[in-house]
Amino acid sequence: MKAITLPSFGGPEVLTPSDVPAPEIAPDEVLVDVVAAGVNRADLLQRQGHYPPPPGESELPGLEVSGRIATLGADVDGWSVGDEVCALLAGGGYAEQVAVPAGQLLPVPEGVSLVDAAALPEVVCTVWSNLVMTARLQPDETLLVHGGSSGIGTMAIQLARCLGSEVAVTAGSADKLEVCRELGASVLVDYKEQDFVEELKAVGGADVILDNMGAKYLDRNVSALAPGGRLVIIGMQGGVKAELNIGRLLAKRGAVIATSLRARPRSEKAAVVDEVREHVWPLVESGEIRPIVHARFPMAEVAAAHEELDKGTHIGKVLLLVGDAEG
Repeated sequence: MKAITLPSFGGPEVLTPSDVPAPEIAPDEVLVDVVAAGVNRADLLQRQGHYPPPPGESELPGLEVSGRIATLGADVDGWSVGDEVCALLAGGGYAEQVAVPAGQLLPVPEGVSLVDAAALPEVVCTVWSNLVMTARLQPDETLLVHGGSSGIGTMAIQLARCLGSEVAVTAGSADKLEVCRELGASVLVDYKEQDFVEELKAVGGADVILDNMGAKYLDRNVSALAPGGRLVIIGMQGGVKAELNIGRLLAKRGAVIATSLRARPRSEKAAVVDEVREHVWPLVESGEIRPIVHARFPMAEVAAAHEELDKGTHIGKVLLLVGDAEG
C-alpha cells in the first residue's frame, strides 16, 4: 500500500511517499481503508524527531483518519465491513490502510462528509478529555484557550459554549479573532498587541486555561487564573522548561496539569471515545458543533500540508486526501 514514511528527521521534505506492507490486525482491531487523515502539530513534532510513537504502535505519522471498514478482527462486535467511520490513532494515519482498535472507532456523524470527519477524532477527544474529564469545566466558568483559531481552539470554543461556559481566546490576527467570535468566544485577545493576563483579570480570571505553549506562558498563565483555577498544558510550542512561582499558585489555590492523549493506554482512549460518542456526537449531528477545515491536500502534497500548518496562518484543520471519498 501507499504510505508516507519518515526515513529521516527534518523539514517537510523528509516526508516520503513509499510502498509499505499493509498492516495486520489483531482480534480486537479493524482494518480501515483511509479516505482522509488529519494533519496535527504532533505530526510536525514527530517529523522533527521530537515526538516518537508509543512502543508497539505504527511508526507512520497520522493520529486521526476517516474511511471505511475493510476487515473486522475476530473479536470485534457492533461494526460491519463497509461502515463509514473516523478513528483516533496512536499513529499510522498517513497511509491507504490503517489498523484501528475497535474501541477507538466512531461513526461518521450525520451531516458531516466522510472527508471532513477526519477533522474530528483527535481534536474532539483532546478537548473533551481535557476540559470535561480532567479540568471539570462548569457552565458558569470562564475558559481561556490559547491559539483559539487552531483545530483544537475552534473545537474548544464550540464545546465550551455548548456547556454554557464563557470563552476567552488568544490569536494573532483580526481575521482569526473574528472567526473565534463567530464560534462563540466573548473575550478576544490579540496576543501581538494585548496582554492576556490583564484582559483576563478584567473579567475575574480564567477558571480553566487550555494551553498549547508550555514553558513560555507558564508564569503568565498562573497569573491569569481565577481562584481555584486549573491550567491544563497540552503542548510545548513555547518550550519545555520554565520557573513556576509556587507562592502565586498557592495564593490562587490553583492546579497545573499536563496531559497527553497519544501515550495513554488503549483502554483509556476507548473510555474517552465512548464519552465523545455519547456527549459530543449529538451536538455535531445537530449542527451545534462542526469541524472547521482550513485546507485539504492530496497525500502526494503532504509536504505542502505540513508547510501550511507550520506557517501558523491556518484557521481550523488541515487534511490529507488519501483515498476515494466517492467510491
